[in-house]
Amino acid sequence: IDVDGVAYAFMGSQALFAALEMGVFDAVAARGSASVADVQAEVGVEAPRLQTLLTALVTLGALRRDDATHAYALSPNAARFLVRDAPDFYGDYLQLQVGGQFYERMGGLAGVVRGDAPASYAAWFSDPAVAERYSLAQHNGSAATARQLVRVADKGILGPELRALMADRRAPRILDVGGGTGAFSYVFAERGATCTVLDLPEVTAAARRFAGGPGLAAETREKVIYEDLDVTAPEWPVASGTIDVALLSYVSGSIPEPALVDVYRRARAALAPGGCLVIHDFMVEDTLDGPRHAALWALQHVTVNAEGLGLHPGAVADRLRAAGFRVDAPRDLIRGMTKVIVAHAS
Repeated sequence: IDVDGVAYAFMGSQALFAALEMGVFDAVAARGSASVADVQAEVGVEAPRLQTLLTALVTLGALRRDDATHAYALSPNAARFLVRDAPDFYGDYLQLQVGGQFYERMGGLAGVVRGDAPASYAAWFSDPAVAERYSLAQHNGSAATARQLVRVADKGILGPELRALMADRRAPRILDVGGGTGAFSYVFAERGATCTVLDLPEVTAAARRFAGGPGLAAETREKVIYEDLDVTAPEWPVASGTIDVALLSYVSGSIPEPALVDVYRRARAALAPGGCLVIHDFMVEDTLDGPRHAALWALQHVTVNAEGLGLHPGAVADRLRAAGFRVDAPRDLIRGMTKVIVAHAS
């Protein structure tokens, strides 16, 4: 173990969050190459401490400093992911959710692991402001992941049944369980699907106000509806046998482990003949030795889901089979972090 590297890692993440909050990456992107004075003018800070922040960002690989001109430029990943108007931007998720919400909660990790401080998403999201900030911060990142899921499904990588359902011209019926703002649903709706998003009332209230964000076509918005529901509730507002694809993205690791099989059973009951259940979540390998990012996300989740399961494919597959599903082999989606498992009613 690199003891110092692990212990000091929080300093680097805070440098990233601070730069996002202050607009440092946007300032450098606007000029292509920016001097310290340029960045100072853009962010409104002239003190030497800004130079200290820029130096830290260089060591992290977010910025590059020209030895001759002393000007700063963005690294490729910073330009792609951390500039607000970039197509793949997800800095709002990093700054507002990871930095603004989970960071503080991780300070109480030892107490949660000991059992001194019970935690659940339902209790955390009972504050509407927390639910809204969390959900909106995740929207851009989830939409990008949804597009990636569609691409691999279209290629048949997730199996012929799901490929056929997603390509169905009669508009597949999607149940987006724990779907937050509906980021996945809006991507599916753009392809003609009709979608129902189930989530906690504090989340759906924010999602209805957001309505998929600016620039979305009205006809796409009309294809997505929201229903208030704690997904662990014994009854869902969905008629049996009416759904072509049920999606649980980032849900299996967010609810108490004892509720998982029942949640999967309710999803199975909603499926029409030939329908599929799609599980997408952070998962480590069955060997329980990585990947690191998936393992750390699972640990972070303990602070808001103390009774949850640290997910790995075998554990998820066992619970899907207990709920009456035939289970396909897992596939990576976000490499090193998330996996997809497609299940079929037996």
